[in-house]
Amino acid sequence: MDWFANNLIQTVLVIGIVLLIVEVAVLGFSTFFLLFAGLAAVITSILMWVGLIPETFVYSLVSVSAFTVLFAVLLWKPMVSMQKSVDTTRATSDLVGYTFVLPEDIIVTAPIENKPMYNFSGIQWRLESEADIVKGSVVKVWQIDVGVLWVKPK
Repeated sequence: MDWFANNLIQTVLVIGIVLLIVEVAVLGFSTFFLLFAGLAAVITSILMWVGLIPETFVYSLVSVSAFTVLFAVLLWKPMVSMQKSVDTTRATSDLVGYTFVLPEDIIVTAPIENKPMYNFSGIQWRLESEADIVKGSVVKVWQIDVGVLWVKPK
């Protein structure tokens, strides 16, 4: 326990950095409390190092608590609005633009279990199209969904 008392600034700094790493790397900004507490611990350790806050356990605890509340009040709305923004652009894939010969007819109105499958790179992809396409046609992939290749005639 003496080590913590003798190295309080470093201990608070390490705790703050660990909280920030856990919040960012492990939780991915899902809980803001660790972010606020981590920032508060880092700021407290800096202020103790500069000499603005006495280097005692009580002052460090009060400072971390106060800064946590302050950061929560100041940063809550911006952080929540940051989480609400969703990028709706589709991810690009190397498969878009890939051409191949259609192994079976694609009938748009057919049930999912009757849709043709295509084996590519060891994965069975279901083939979908916006229009009926006959077997043997050369098709081009224009969109990819999970487990689905959307194709159109080339």
